[in-house]
Amino acid sequence: MAPGQRFAVEVIGAQRSRWSDRATLLMYQAGATAARAVPLWLGERLAALAGPPLSRLMPERRALVERHQARARRWAIERSDDSSAGSMVVDAADVRRATDAAFSSYARYWLESFRLPALSEVALDRGIEVPAYQHVEAALERGNGVILALPHLGGWEWAGFWMASVNRLPITVVVEPLDPPELFAWFAQFRERLGMRVVPLGPQAGREVLAALRRNEIVCLLCDRDLTNDGIEVTFGDERTTLPAGPAVLALRSGAALLPTAVYFRRGGGHLGVVRPPLDTQRHGRFRDNVAELTQQLADELVELIVSEPHQWHLFNPNWPSDEPEGASGS
Repeated sequence: MAPGQRFAVEVIGAQRSRWSDRATLLMYQAGATAARAVPLWLGERLAALAGPPLSRLMPERRALVERHQARARRWAIERSDDSSAGSMVVDAADVRRATDAAFSSYARYWLESFRLPALSEVALDRGIEVPAYQHVEAALERGNGVILALPHLGGWEWAGFWMASVNRLPITVVVEPLDPPELFAWFAQFRERLGMRVVPLGPQAGREVLAALRRNEIVCLLCDRDLTNDGIEVTFGDERTTLPAGPAVLALRSGAALLPTAVYFRRGGGHLGVVRPPLDTQRHGRFRDNVAELTQQLADELVELIVSEPHQWHLFNPNWPSDEPEGASGS
């Protein structure tokens, strides 16, 4: 190909990429506008109807979610009183129904999140119950900040907005950068309008989070996926994998309370926030051993939170070595 032809191809490719990026951003913006016009009760019903057909439009993603739902059901069986060998078989029909419900739950998450800026503080407060919120209050009284460690489950955005707007608490959230960058910037602005400070996952994230904890603020970390592939090896449920070291490292370095947390959807637009007691962050021996032990404790807590409502678990990506196709690098 001649240099002029190559240049023309590159220009056309760049233009198509910009058009595609712009179309993606406009799609999310249009979805947010439409969601704000839908009452909460109707959004819940629409999500329930939309989940199953949407899942069948993404067969590879659905197959992966089925794996995760079957895995969560094995965890639940192992923790039940009826855990004999004969009862360890996971019912395939039950897994299919749970997978439909997981896609519906994820659709509700998006519809609900987009509606949050339009809700009053009264509606936010009425829409959530957090029975063990005293763990957050006690940690703030100690003055070293709070780390809320969450799985990708239920309606965590609601809880963050509730704490920021109703309780007037500074919230910092660490999020995965999105492509295109314009979409990430739009989501960051969206969350900042909800009262949350957004820190992109990257080399500077640890420094910014430590600064927030030293200001005695709340930091929210979604931590059931190792996005950077450099985490701590743990047993997560029934298989070895890696989880991010960040929650443990930050808690040990700052003295912040590390609270396993989940926010579950309830019917009728409600939510239940579950805050577990703080994990033991006392340092002993080598720092790296402390990090490994604390990350394993957190993995065990995440399992307990997930098995309570596994169909609300929005883990739609590979997370264990066995999730990867044969011959894949596991990256």
